[in-house]
Amino acid sequence: MAELSDVYFVDGMRTPFGRAGEKGMYWNTRSDDLAVKATIGLMERNPAVPTDRVDDVAIAATSQTGEQGLTLGRSVAILAGLPQTVPGFAIDRMCAGAMTSVAMMGAAIGSGMYDLALAGGVEHMGHYPIGGNADPNPRFVAEKMVDPGALNMGVTAERIFDRFPQLTKERSDRFGMLSQHKAQAAYEAGRFQPDLVPVAIKDAEGSWGLATEDEGRRPQTTMADLAALKTPFRPHGRVTAGTSSPLTDGATMSIVAGGRAVKEFGLRPKMRMVSFAFAGVQPEIMGIGPIPSTEKALAKAGLTIADIGLFELNEAFAVQVLSLLDHFGIADDDPRVNQWGGAIALGHPLAASGVRLMIQLAAQFAERPDVRYGLTAMCVGLGQGGSVIWENLHYNGKKGKR
Repeated sequence: MAELSDVYFVDGMRTPFGRAGEKGMYWNTRSDDLAVKATIGLMERNPAVPTDRVDDVAIAATSQTGEQGLTLGRSVAILAGLPQTVPGFAIDRMCAGAMTSVAMMGAAIGSGMYDLALAGGVEHMGHYPIGGNADPNPRFVAEKMVDPGALNMGVTAERIFDRFPQLTKERSDRFGMLSQHKAQAAYEAGRFQPDLVPVAIKDAEGSWGLATEDEGRRPQTTMADLAALKTPFRPHGRVTAGTSSPLTDGATMSIVAGGRAVKEFGLRPKMRMVSFAFAGVQPEIMGIGPIPSTEKALAKAGLTIADIGLFELNEAFAVQVLSLLDHFGIADDDPRVNQWGGAIALGHPLAASGVRLMIQLAAQFAERPDVRYGLTAMCVGLGQGGSVIWENLHYNGKKGKR
């Protein structure tokens, strides 16, 4: 008999993220193999999870073709050695693919249909550039449903500056610089390394190596460096490579479970799902999407923004994060926000990024028993936002630093 259940984030792991393109470390690595590595690493770290009891495998990709086609959830499950009795499927919500994988598996678990699921995402932006295999319907533009610039993410970021004059290039540059500095400090403190699955890689000469760290970091970034960068999306614009997430290859995977499975298998989950929400906005200013999705998620949870003690916000663009912070009255440098940097430094392999946010929030929760609730949120191409609110299972009710 199906019963309603709490939903738990048991664990998550990811590959190191690589720079997309011929010079990137994954140029000679298949994207489905990245997802396989993340899956194998996660299951090896969680031997108490019986593979034959996994109800489903949801894996997201934005470009579902070539190596990223063929129903990724099912093909990756087979390649990772899960029993052939375990089904799987592919999912696409562009940047929020992995977040949607977790949300949909969480909904299935919460309704009692599933007990245990894997959810993640993969994107090889070197092999499959964003929009490279897409054929947008001409009616979008011909019938003026969507502005032509809406399909260029950099253009949509410039339009956030247009709409909110208080969001200056200087603020954006500083946010981008601090993302790099925070990510480097987190690496030096060993924060990321426990959740990274090493990946064997081969260079152009055929020599083998091992990917163990995110490749795109620029820890020496200064404000002067950023001020000198070109603005590729508009002459004399405000969006630069230093305030944008780089094109990235990588994969993420997580285990999501219900209360019955947690008890039966003796699992030790890291977070409880409180609520999730997705929302739509004008495609030409897609970066503001997380604002309404966060408002919806807070309302469903019966919480306010003041209840959120840690934020993991995907840095598609610095200005996009700043628009959300301004809306909710949060300072640019609030210590609750992206403590270990974000996608500007680490990279944003589109459909994989949502679970990276969750992995980092879960690790921060373990260090912060004084924090009860955290938020993972991100903007989505074609004008959407996604938000998930989580409860810290280490919470002890004692007040700490804020």
